[in-house]
Amino acid sequence: MKKEIKVWAMTMIACWFWVPTQINAQQDSLLSTTLREVVVTATKFQKNVLGTGKVLTIIDEEQLSRSAGKDLSQLLNEQVGLIINGANSNPAKDKSVFLRGAAGKYTLILVDGVPVSDPSGIDGAFDLRLLSIDQVERIEILKGSQSTLYGTDAIAGVINIITKKKGNKTIGGTGTISYGSYNTFRGNAGVSGSTNKLDYNLGYTRYQTDGISEAKDTTGINNFDKDGAEQNAFQLNMGYRPVEKFSLRPFLRYNDFKGEYDLGAFTDDPDARYDATSLQYGLNTDYQFKQGTITFMYAHNKTERTFQDMFGGPYHYDGRFNHGEVFGKFNLSNQLQLLGGTAYQQFTMLATNTTIENPETTIISPYLSFFANNLNGFSMEVGGRLNSHSVYGSNFTYSVNPSYLINKKAKLFINYSTGFKAPTLSQLYGPFGANEDLKPEESKSFEGGLQWLAEDGTLNVRLTYFNRKINNVIAYTTGYINWDKLDDQGVELEAFFKVNKFTLTGFYAYVEGEVTTPAGAGTETKPNDLLRRPKHSVGLSMGYQASEKLFASVNVKTFGQRNDLFFDFNTFTSSPVVLDAYQLLDVYIEYTLISNRIKVFGDFRNLLDQDYYEVYGYSTQCFNATVGVRAQF
Repeated sequence: MKKEIKVWAMTMIACWFWVPTQINAQQDSLLSTTLREVVVTATKFQKNVLGTGKVLTIIDEEQLSRSAGKDLSQLLNEQVGLIINGANSNPAKDKSVFLRGAAGKYTLILVDGVPVSDPSGIDGAFDLRLLSIDQVERIEILKGSQSTLYGTDAIAGVINIITKKKGNKTIGGTGTISYGSYNTFRGNAGVSGSTNKLDYNLGYTRYQTDGISEAKDTTGINNFDKDGAEQNAFQLNMGYRPVEKFSLRPFLRYNDFKGEYDLGAFTDDPDARYDATSLQYGLNTDYQFKQGTITFMYAHNKTERTFQDMFGGPYHYDGRFNHGEVFGKFNLSNQLQLLGGTAYQQFTMLATNTTIENPETTIISPYLSFFANNLNGFSMEVGGRLNSHSVYGSNFTYSVNPSYLINKKAKLFINYSTGFKAPTLSQLYGPFGANEDLKPEESKSFEGGLQWLAEDGTLNVRLTYFNRKINNVIAYTTGYINWDKLDDQGVELEAFFKVNKFTLTGFYAYVEGEVTTPAGAGTETKPNDLLRRPKHSVGLSMGYQASEKLFASVNVKTFGQRNDLFFDFNTFTSSPVVLDAYQLLDVYIEYTLISNRIKVFGDFRNLLDQDYYEVYGYSTQCFNATVGVRAQF
């Protein structure tokens, strides 16, 4: 750790002495004329995409509006390097996030820039089913280790779910009603508006489906019951600006999800039920001054889950997560910024069957990042974060992110960063295999590549190579211990092309890895099976604006062969299986009525009627369709 701090400090000092000699006094006109996107996730403040060398995927408001037949996991599953296992299985089935082949526990979920977490879970991952796509305005997927800015869990990257905020007039309304296969209904209604000092957005979503049997009935004669789901989601965002430079933004989100599930692969359970609620509330404030902005964030996340199956129950899992953070962005000059802040996180599990009752941990993390923007084409971010954990002590993470813009078209970028994941409460104090001496899982990540952008916005191509090493991986043997080492790497190629009324996007992603495990007196290194994650995935999407009112798109995605494990309930043993590759073909059609205020749409998925597994022994959706109407007033 001391060596890493020394390297970071020397890099910071070098930048402070070198950068001022390179400053160009003129404003950067390139970024304001060629860039189509402004993002916040990469730096915690608004920044042009060309001004950062980090690898970002952006799902904008238009793409979200044309995803009315999907849920959040299905939309994310269409993005490069991102697999949501279970996205196309039974709607009630759990969803696992695999970003660049990493296990779900290594991807941090943010809502409006604030981490969400479920401390009652074994790995602390947040359940995507507890977020409604109807209340989302934009999604920013930031790849590579982001622990310097966002702390624990951000080893593979972060997914920032940005919710709907104010309207563009005093009062306005939106609504969507859709019906589809499996007797699926989705309806949402929202009211939003803004005045000089006040803005608001209020939304409600109702979702219900009969679903399909979660377990696969290979004979078709066992009469497995359908495993349905229902969801009620409510959201309130408000903004109040008492003076021009100061804003207050309270928020409240409530989500209730009920679903049915099965006992396991090929095994029905008509009694299995899952009920989860998530309550999030808090306050964000901003104060703007001549040379920057001060931001304060507070959020409380309460998650309660209950399971019941043929073996008994109900089994309760209750978690509480508090996140408080204050940070400031300071403009040192037109091309230099400094970001500094401190985050406080409190994790609580409400349980009595643990080694200590209602266990709790905290993390306090001061951090500092320095940004240099377009110094004759060169940009740089360098930063560090000190994490003080109430149980294992402290650890340090840092990142260095230079990029160079060539001829206003090609961008070379390199990222080197370290990350960490703190042991969860279940691993430290849970009823099975608790170990209070666990160390954090720690990573070293490298990515580099080239991005080509046409000045008129008609072409955008990016090639990225990444390598991620994780040490002290926590595994369960006779209890939880720091056990494995992971070494994963891959390549991503993605492209966007637009001509006249056509848009074409495509990608190819490849990931592979090795796992090193202690074996006797030495160690054993073998290929990382990357269970349920394909080494190869390919996506291609074409959109066509046939007329002012008619839009249609075709989406094709191929998932390569994958490995999995089959657990046999008769012998209580696991055996390896291979899941075949499969292809999904989807079509979306949208037609506008009445002065762009009413749109009718149809979303047709798996037109090839593929029969495949995302998880061995579990059903997936065959050809299915959703039709609906969306209105805006």
